[in-house]
Amino acid sequence: MIELGVNIDHVATIRQARCTYEPDPVWAAVEAHLGGADGITIHLREDRRHIQDGDVERLRDLAQIKLNLEMAATDEMIAIACRIKPQMAMLVPEGRHEVTTEGGLDIVAQETRLRQSVDRLADAGIISSVFINAEPAQVEAAARIGARVCEIHTGPYAHAFYTQGRDAESRAVLAELDKVRGAGKLVRDLGMRFNAGHALNYFNVQPIAQLTGIRELHIGHAIISRAIFVGLRESVREMKRLLREAQARAMRS
Repeated sequence: MIELGVNIDHVATIRQARCTYEPDPVWAAVEAHLGGADGITIHLREDRRHIQDGDVERLRDLAQIKLNLEMAATDEMIAIACRIKPQMAMLVPEGRHEVTTEGGLDIVAQETRLRQSVDRLADAGIISSVFINAEPAQVEAAARIGARVCEIHTGPYAHAFYTQGRDAESRAVLAELDKVRGAGKLVRDLGMRFNAGHALNYFNVQPIAQLTGIRELHIGHAIISRAIFVGLRESVREMKRLLREAQARAMRS
């Protein structure tokens, strides 16, 4: 059964806008859990623009579902992960001037360093994940460094979906979907777990959720945005329903 990981970074973004104590990401994690989330995702950035070190510690202690810690593969972040021990740590590229993560991790260009990071995480008992573009060379490199999970970057697919008028059958959308599908098959053939995420929302998520063998989708901005109007518990519940419908449809076909 496909799982939903809810990224709650932007709850912390609102809090940090006023440098205060609310809204509390831990409270958001509880609401997401009650709405049906299978995991919580947070990104501890070098510049601490939203999630703070204390949030990571409290969520690790208090969250009752899986915690996925996104982070750059720096010595500082690897040390934090090894100390706090989230259930999964996802290595992502990070630029101080980017608004959000732009593109996948280039494992091919830094295999030795990333293998060392994955080894340190494994020694601490942490499942390692990598956020990569839907490119065979990157998937193969992920397997070589010992990653257990590949999260395939769905940003190009989501961009095509939006620019093509939300036409799921347009040539551009289908081409991007095929790239994700092909990468996911290779991920599974190489013995890793196939996850996906980035820029997924209530309109474009179902074609991704129907892909064979997909295990988890990590979604944040769309869920938090809808929560402003319907509440976080309900926005998670609506997304989880879409995932279940999509997977049931795929199983029937």
